[in-house]
Amino acid sequence: MRATKGFTLIELLVVCVIIGILAAIAIPKFANTKEKAVVASMKSDLRNLAGVQEAFWNQNQVYYGGLIPAAGFPFNPSPGVTVTIINATGAGWSAKATAVPLTTMQCFIFYGTTPPVPPATADAAVACN
Repeated sequence: MRATKGFTLIELLVVCVIIGILAAIAIPKFANTKEKAVVASMKSDLRNLAGVQEAFWNQNQVYYGGLIPAAGFPFNPSPGVTVTIINATGAGWSAKATAVPLTTMQCFIFYGTTPPVPPATADAAVACN
């Protein structure tokens, strides 16, 4: 009798099938993780914009309504995120955040008496669609 060491072909195939099944279960669970991170960055940027807008208003008695980033406005969005101010007056402002190549979702915020931008319906609360 000869002692053999190693695995048979059937044993190796069974292991490969089990690994394939586990991968098929795990990959969809983590597929949208990057998109969730991008949406979290967009929400964070809009909340940070609210703080910078308030500081700007304290100095100028009007909310900033220009392009972002700008030399006179100390706010820079996260990499890959574009923040656009939709409306800005002395009584309120609204803005949206997008990250077009990374996600199709858009996040909105409004503050003050400016008209709300759906899906943002609560003052100073970020909402995404």
